Amino acid sequence: MPNASLCLITPRVADPAAFRPLLEAALGAARVDSVHLRLAVSDEHDARRIIQALGPVVQDRGAALIIDPPADWREVARWGADGVHVGDPDQLKDALQALKPDRIVGAGGLRSKDAAMGAGEAGVDYVMFGEPRADGTVPPAGQVTDRCQWWAEVFTTPCIGYAAGPDMVKPLAATGAEFVALGEWLFSGSPAEVAERMRAAAEAVIA
Repeated sequence: MPNASLCLITPRVADPAAFRPLLEAALGAARVDSVHLRLAVSDEHDARRIIQALGPVVQDRGAALIIDPPADWREVARWGADGVHVGDPDQLKDALQALKPDRIVGAGGLRSKDAAMGAGEAGVDYVMFGEPRADGTVPPAGQVTDRCQWWAEVFTTPCIGYAAGPDMVKPLAATGAEFVALGEWLFSGSPAEVAERMRAAAEAVIA
């Protein structure tokens, strides 16, 4: 079984200067394929400021910069992002039409196997299972690993399994999912603590 790659999902960021040391610590500790930069602001000016401040930190490490869908799809290119993570299935068709083939479009918020298959057939670049719901809760761990294993065995579209905590990283990697996503728990504490968790996660995804 090939090794899984790591993706990062940030907390909602309002202050890029305060978050940058944590992001740099994570990216410096292990290889990362993509970073989903989530924002705590809705104003387009503030969003652009944060993305343009942190985007180069991500991309200079060779990772793709993924953002939430903006109000205007054209902003994805203007802000220098590599793609979007669509957590609302109702937005998926518009995202694919507006951004493919030049940008990455990933699908989350997939509540059923049928929804995941529909996203894959529509042409997304990846599907994600296990990410937090709107209220912050996550699906049961067994459901997430089962869903990732099912997908990895049947489909060619890449799959990301969301690790709700460090103990989920190794089981998700063992499913055959191409990617394991590390969420907000990675970024708590000091940069040194972030780097330590990152190195442990990198070791856990080695087959």
